[in-house]
Amino acid sequence: MDAQRTGPVTDSLDRRIISALQIDGRAAWHRIAAALGEPERTVVRRGTRLLESGLVRIGAMAMRGRSVVVGVRCAPGRARITATALARRPDCVFAHVLTGTPDCLAELRWPRERLAGLVLDELAGLPGVVETRTLPVLRHVRTIREWHAGLLTEAEIAALKGSARADAASPPVTDPLPAGETPLELSRADRLLLHALADDGRRTYDELGRVSGVSEATARRRLGALRREGKVRIRAVIEPAVLGLPVEAVLWVRTPPARVDTVTAALAASAHVRYASFVTGARQLLVLTAFPDETALHDFVTRSPWLADVASVDVSLVLTTLKRGGMPAPWLQD
Repeated sequence: MDAQRTGPVTDSLDRRIISALQIDGRAAWHRIAAALGEPERTVVRRGTRLLESGLVRIGAMAMRGRSVVVGVRCAPGRARITATALARRPDCVFAHVLTGTPDCLAELRWPRERLAGLVLDELAGLPGVVETRTLPVLRHVRTIREWHAGLLTEAEIAALKGSARADAASPPVTDPLPAGETPLELSRADRLLLHALADDGRRTYDELGRVSGVSEATARRRLGALRREGKVRIRAVIEPAVLGLPVEAVLWVRTPPARVDTVTAALAASAHVRYASFVTGARQLLVLTAFPDETALHDFVTRSPWLADVASVDVSLVLTTLKRGGMPAPWLQD
């Protein structure tokens, strides 16, 4: 089974609460209510329902290694099996099955010194593989952690980010996910803490302390430090269809080097762009997008002003997703 969960999102307030959780997955309900200008009881009731329904999942992912995009061409009928194998890797951030070529697309976090082993040995051993392309990420333009579909005003976004800074346990949430090497040296207590957060990023500090064998105050302090140091990311994981954007597409953009900054600035300004990275290879920009329908996608890739600065755009539709934000699809966990 790979059906998307899209209900019960009832109206724009539900979607705005989801967007707020995308900015800071551990934000207290009273802070979200204050930022959105809504009654706290209403935000608590709706937010709790969204989390309990599984439409929004808050998880944590330890950051190690460098970002590497992997595209796989699969034997006929094997794409789902290959994508599942990629998704089950603990270093996998996302995994999609696509139309066209490649059949599967994934992002892995992989140490630079072990890249040769990944390319020459591990990827070749995946089930159903015919051909692989490994594209190290040189720079992230936008990560999915930074995307919130344009449903909040600038003032609301600033309020949510400001409330996070005001919490001594929460770091600023504006730093993009680094493409480069992120050292990861964790104590046993930290590893237990992150393991507890992997499936539920909103666990209380009391719960985190009991699981990791430290006091509540120590758990609060350690999580704050891990987030500030970029060793862990708390992520709200959703299906774009929940926000009224069921059509997902992957764009491969080739542009003259002198126009890259212009194009990336335009892409980063679009609410349809969920993820954009500068990667190695002939097509420098990898872009993950979401739209309300195919017509909106067509308009984006044929009428957008930034197209004047690109040489080509190849489009693949996302058929199904095996992993988002480091969290396997719920049906994959069954």
